[in-house]
Amino acid sequence: MIVTRGLTKRYGAVLAVDDVDLDVRTGDIYGFLGANGSGKTTTVRMLLGLVLATTGKIELFGQAMPHAARSVLPQVGSLVEGPAAYGHLSGRANLSLFDAMGTGGPRRTRRARIDEVLAQVGLTDVGRRAVNAYSLGMRQRLGLAAALLRAPRLLVLDEPTNGLDPQGIREIRELLLQLHAGGTTIFLSSHLLAEVEQMCTRVGVLDRGRLVLQEKLSVLQAPTGRTVVRTPDANRAQALLDGRLERRDGSRLLVRGADAAEVNALLVGGGVRVDELGAERRSLEQVVLAATEGAVPGSVTP
Repeated sequence: MIVTRGLTKRYGAVLAVDDVDLDVRTGDIYGFLGANGSGKTTTVRMLLGLVLATTGKIELFGQAMPHAARSVLPQVGSLVEGPAAYGHLSGRANLSLFDAMGTGGPRRTRRARIDEVLAQVGLTDVGRRAVNAYSLGMRQRLGLAAALLRAPRLLVLDEPTNGLDPQGIREIRELLLQLHAGGTTIFLSSHLLAEVEQMCTRVGVLDRGRLVLQEKLSVLQAPTGRTVVRTPDANRAQALLDGRLERRDGSRLLVRGADAAEVNALLVGGGVRVDELGAERRSLEQVVLAATEGAVPGSVTP
């Protein structure tokens, strides 16, 4: 769906994107993660032909970009660096103009398609209001509506929940999951780890222009071979575990060995009360921090 090889972008002496090999497959919800300034938006702009790469190759749907842009881009919906709109016009009028540029479908179905996408993004009641009166979150929704007008096979989104409150973020997440269930492949650039963790199937991590990690989320969060135990009887549990304890943090114990049932039987048999027990899995935050050693603390948002 999206393939890059050696993708590189220089701005004078600044190396913004450094030899990136992306592999986004049909059916993915691909989370493209990185700190602000890591090169995510520059990469997205190159994918869409908005910025020319210094070196490297880009393919969308197996066709070279930007040479095949005329045939490829009508199949792609995108929201990059915030939505563009005429502020004095209504949201509905903006969508009608966008559709008239030839990016949508037949003119006879324009009104119905605009109604549909406004409903999808939760703007039905304000579609006739001037965009100047929209909040940042409403503008983001309008930009997403524009991206959906063409019923895209591929949706490329750069920080789509920017400016949204928690309820709005949840609504956009649910919408993206519905689109994915309907067959849309989604490439989602974000620094919000919690959102990516809840919906993405694969992730790529960009750190100072370099792709330092690319893998299925299920693989990255597979059991580590350790068991997590929480117990109010931590001292007794530590004695029973007889050297198998790897780390203790108050009532939380990290035990070497993946057989949770065996650990539970040992502890319960020794009179230890067990509040929680299960295989250890790394959070996406832990995965990203491990992949970006030396990154500035707080550069990605849990």
